[in-house]
Amino acid sequence: MSSRCLLRCTALTCYTYSVILGPGGKPMKRREFIMLLGSAAAWPIAAWAQQPAKLPTIGFISTRTSGDSAAVIAAFHQGLNQAGYSDWQDVAIEYRWAEGQYDRLPALAADLVRSKVSVIVAAGGDPAAQAAKAATATIPIVFEMGSDPVWLGLVASLNRPGGNVTGVTQLNIVVAPKRLELLHELVPTATAMVLLIDPTDPAVVEATTRDLQAAARNLGLELHILNASTEAEFEPVFAKVIQLRAGGLVLGAGFFTARAEQLAALALRYGVPTVYEGRAFVMAGGLASYGGNFTDSYRLAGFYAGRVLKGEKPADLPVQQSTKLEMFLNLKTAKTLGLTVPLPLLGRADEVIE
Repeated sequence: MSSRCLLRCTALTCYTYSVILGPGGKPMKRREFIMLLGSAAAWPIAAWAQQPAKLPTIGFISTRTSGDSAAVIAAFHQGLNQAGYSDWQDVAIEYRWAEGQYDRLPALAADLVRSKVSVIVAAGGDPAAQAAKAATATIPIVFEMGSDPVWLGLVASLNRPGGNVTGVTQLNIVVAPKRLELLHELVPTATAMVLLIDPTDPAVVEATTRDLQAAARNLGLELHILNASTEAEFEPVFAKVIQLRAGGLVLGAGFFTARAEQLAALALRYGVPTVYEGRAFVMAGGLASYGGNFTDSYRLAGFYAGRVLKGEKPADLPVQQSTKLEMFLNLKTAKTLGLTVPLPLLGRADEVIE
């Protein structure tokens, strides 16, 4: 069936009308056309009945970038699968990446709330969790971070979170002093070290600064505190480390994760022994890392998100703690920096990059 649009003009105006054409291009009779309309009226109903039911949707908000998150996202999907969900078949996921710009998080969280997602997963540190909690008091929230959620006011307690928030913590903030101890083992003659922190994350700043200052006193080291919250501040930081004659640099948690490659390159260029929290930094050329297992914490967050989708309430799900810790060493970088890695340290490493 087709139609032909005809133009008819009178002395005053022109107007159009359509003629419905049947098989062979002949105009259809009025009765035939009405019968055709009657049968067509059922089409939208039949088509609607065949549409699949809307999938439950996870809103995933992260401080990180999509480019540096492939491994942890795969672990998150593994957790979902363990809970009985297969992405794109049983659940849809909407991702929002802050790319290390924490000021974008409130708007990204509000966007997920407007999208009426079933659960929000806030990953990559406490700023994402705080933005999600500020955006909604009703949508369930599952966080993944390294800070203390009780101290931050995200949950009432680890065993009984209360409210609409629960999640997973890894130990990256807690073991920050161990990174200073690791750096001291690698550069035993140093008398001063530098801690680099992001001042826009007060929770990380307070806990990390307090704990590393105590660790530095125990090791007989002088600890200098430097700040950086933008990429433009990175190079001046390394220049300052040289000026201070410090033996090395410890990177605080959070903002720097998405810039592991850039920071590792600067550490090599300036010849500064640098320790961070994750394997990605060492793979990019950084000297060493020590911290929690990110893939484990993201897997646990995926499993919790699946449990919430099945109807469990965050208030009844105790906050989980990922207790896996890993150490990685880049022997090639150590040689470039003129460092000798002690054999006991090599023996304790989970992986040595040669």
